[in-house]
Amino acid sequence: MKKCEKTRDYPDVSIILPCLNEESSLGPSIDRIRDITEAHLINSEIIVVDNGSTDSSQRIAEEKGVKVALETEIGYGSAYLKGFESAKGKYVFLADPDGSYDFEEIPNFIKRLRGGSDFVIGNRFRGHIEKGAMHWMRRYLGNPILSGILRLFFNTRIGDSQCGMRAIKRDALDSLNLRATGMEFASEMVVKALKNGLKIEELPINYYRRRGKSKLKSVSDGWRHLRFMLLYSPLFLFFIPGLIFLTAGALSMILLYFDLITIYGIKLQYHPMFVSALLVIIGYQLIIFSLFAKTYSIVHLRDTPTLNSLYKYITIEKASIAGILIGIIGVVIYLKIFYSWVVVGFGELNEIKNAILALTLTAIGIQTIFSSFMLSILGIKEK
Repeated sequence: MKKCEKTRDYPDVSIILPCLNEESSLGPSIDRIRDITEAHLINSEIIVVDNGSTDSSQRIAEEKGVKVALETEIGYGSAYLKGFESAKGKYVFLADPDGSYDFEEIPNFIKRLRGGSDFVIGNRFRGHIEKGAMHWMRRYLGNPILSGILRLFFNTRIGDSQCGMRAIKRDALDSLNLRATGMEFASEMVVKALKNGLKIEELPINYYRRRGKSKLKSVSDGWRHLRFMLLYSPLFLFFIPGLIFLTAGALSMILLYFDLITIYGIKLQYHPMFVSALLVIIGYQLIIFSLFAKTYSIVHLRDTPTLNSLYKYITIEKASIAGILIGIIGVVIYLKIFYSWVVVGFGELNEIKNAILALTLTAIGIQTIFSSFMLSILGIKEK
């Protein structure tokens, strides 16, 4: 008797179902899950997270005798975060109870976790997608593009990053520190699993037409996913654009300064150098932003050995000295210009190219000095 009570108190698997007006499919989904888990002798609990339903979903869940958690903040991520608070299982299984996923896959997902994987995610594109189950825009554009960007940004082979059927070990889940409350939760879970070095496995699954109205908003939800991935990939958000701007600006400034650019026989004067200076300053600042973001990720997410080694050599003192030297060069050029002005008796002076160069170097020097202090602030580790 005590053994049975302990088994009920500590299930092996917690099955979390986010619910927003799913009265047409919730009951059959719960029955299907119970049949499958009983047939495969899986000790499980079912948690329905009601996310503000206005239909009879909550009543159906209560009548079925499953755990019901209420989350008033509307959002895909909010529902799952609430469900995690109630889950007691060693493994956590996630899926929408809208009829689009086949819960017959539950044993396959749990088998992979027991076999050594930390995180298992379904791949609908390697299975069968029922006609009409996925809008053509999401099937051929949205999902492939987002999954492709994830593979590019984070060096992974995951083919269906937006799949809602997934399972994860509880200890691995706790290590992710998930925070997203909207649809970007799906991307956050994958990205943080990758950054934390979890062993991830994909499982081909089938996908069916859902019952009831879809809550997905293709454009806004797609942007939330893309925005999240950009924020977690400073290389593509800041560094690469910054490097392009800086290189283009520096190269064009050098060519313009020495009168080496001629277009259709017309030699460009100093005016384009203002654009070159702008590109250099913006590009340099974007590269600094990438260092800010990477430093934050080292402190709060996961250490990067290469960057950690680099920081041993690039200290606040060294960076400040470099900034001061660059700034001094700019000031010296300004003083030279001022001296030339004195020599001509404060008359007309043609030193615009040197003035632009001095402005650019002075700005970069000041950016370097104060950015080194900001990097040091971001690099403070908390115990």
